[in-house]
Amino acid sequence: MLVRDIMTKNVITAPSNTSVTDAWKIMREHNFRRLPVVDDGELAGIVTEARLERVSPRTTTPLLWQIKYLISHTTLRDVMRKKVVTVKPEATVEQGVALAQQHRVGLLVVVEESKIVGVVTTNDFFYNIVNPTLGLGESGIRLIVSGGGDGKSAEAIIACINKLGVGVKLIWTLPSSVADRKDIIVQLDTEDATKVKEELGKAGYSASVRAR
Repeated sequence: MLVRDIMTKNVITAPSNTSVTDAWKIMREHNFRRLPVVDDGELAGIVTEARLERVSPRTTTPLLWQIKYLISHTTLRDVMRKKVVTVKPEATVEQGVALAQQHRVGLLVVVEESKIVGVVTTNDFFYNIVNPTLGLGESGIRLIVSGGGDGKSAEAIIACINKLGVGVKLIWTLPSSVADRKDIIVQLDTEDATKVKEELGKAGYSASVRAR
């Protein structure tokens, strides 16, 4: 899957001469925490909720009106981060995740030929990649088979499940508590894994239901 498959298009942006006050209004109206800054069609920077909070008034002293005046005349050019982490739309989601983790950012601006074509957030990665991969929200029951993550064991485990005619929705491996071994996680298309566990036990595998 590519970044273009999960990115948000029609990105809302603001020019760098936008006041901090107006930027707050835009972000609150659309319920997001990051606002790309664009001048003459080119990405100039990005402003985050945290950066806006740094210059927002947090006092009720008589000087409050002076602070508000200063804030209304402070623009995004004064507070934006100019170094923006960008990604191309044809990048894979794996590359996007690695890039976001490397730079510790929650949003990547998707750029093509110097133009913003979308944005992708860590939530986009979770909802579109992690959730389906882990089967979150899917029906069925999940089994963990200790030490069954190698190729030969996985083949034998699937054979046991197929023998009973039970469908497999998802399958992946995790590091095992046993040294140099991996456990295998199988999400079954059934709500009762009793027979599957018995069949696996006959084949020498220990399986237990894993909380979802």
